[in-house]
Amino acid sequence: MAIITLTTDFGQKDHFVGAIKGTIYRELAEVKIVDISHTIRPFNIQECAYILKNSYKAFPEGTIHIVGVDAEPTVENQHIAVLVDGHYFISANNGVIGLIAAEIQPEKVVEINIPNPIHGSFPVLDVFVQVACHIARGGTLDVVGKPFTELKDLKEFAPRITENGNSIVGSVIYIDNYGNVITNIQRSLFEAYRNGRSFTLNARNRKITEIHHKYSDLINFELDKNQRKGPGDLLALFNSSDYIELAIYKSDLNTVGGASTLLGLDYRDTIIINFN
Repeated sequence: MAIITLTTDFGQKDHFVGAIKGTIYRELAEVKIVDISHTIRPFNIQECAYILKNSYKAFPEGTIHIVGVDAEPTVENQHIAVLVDGHYFISANNGVIGLIAAEIQPEKVVEINIPNPIHGSFPVLDVFVQVACHIARGGTLDVVGKPFTELKDLKEFAPRITENGNSIVGSVIYIDNYGNVITNIQRSLFEAYRNGRSFTLNARNRKITEIHHKYSDLINFELDKNQRKGPGDLLALFNSSDYIELAIYKSDLNTVGGASTLLGLDYRDTIIINFN
């Protein structure tokens, strides 16, 4: 049974997601549709890429991923279908796939060119669904498009190495449901430049000198409870996707707040690591 996933910034209020699912089921009654997320911030390419990059690998190879973020076609935002890491992605060439494929060479990339396309305001339904159903039936990418080599690469989202390798300047790429702040600094980059040195992570006016591997590492259970760090304290850790994350232990955005609100950090804000 084919699997088609949906990742969009459509939200839950409007008819868009329902129309997409209904059209797919009308074409392929036995297909399995999985919602990854429909609450991507509108047109937020980095957030979409982060969520999709860290979820697609959980699906079996051959899964088809429809990406409904910034999907309106222009001469600089072509519609593409990509086979990478054994998975199919149908998207606009807006940088999402470039970020996902930054470390893995795509096996095939085509610019979508289907017969009699509908040039309307809902290209995810009019174009992407057609392509997804074609692939789900066993069709090839060669039928829906022509080879394409200009996959957009958004270098602005990459961390910068400064001060002759003594500093990493990163930025906030995602804020999760708990208000945890995810940076674009991966463990591999951090360790490559750390080279055994001590460091200071600067986030607004807060300085952190230790990065944990799980949230509860913040607590020294050998101390009495009234002497320990715990709920409400700030920590940094390598999260499950191996990015440096800033968190408030057992935070709640709806009550006490999270790292994003308590530190005053938002999307694209700067995080700096200095090696000593």
